[in-house]
Amino acid sequence: MKYVLIIHEVKDYLLWKKVFDEAATIRKLAGEISYQLLKYEQDANNIVHFSEWTSLDNARKFFESPELVQIRIKAGVKAPEFIYLEKLEEGTL
Repeated sequence: MKYVLIIHEVKDYLLWKKVFDEAATIRKLAGEISYQLLKYEQDANNIVHFSEWTSLDNARKFFESPELVQIRIKAGVKAPEFIYLEKLEEGTL
């Protein structure tokens, strides 16, 4: 399994969410399989986007594309941090 963890602050969550939802089709075409959105407990404008991808190469190509840079600007994203991950283990306690 291939995952991407993105941590970023946005100017306005509702504006960001609208742009995020509008990009669902291009995210799927790029290889995103599923996602979770989380927020910092006390700040809805600090977002964590955790997603599963078909490959880390597909994810990198998407997140580093000029098109996505423009989408991030439109969405009011401030300095995103991208962490590319591979699953080692999973369990339930």
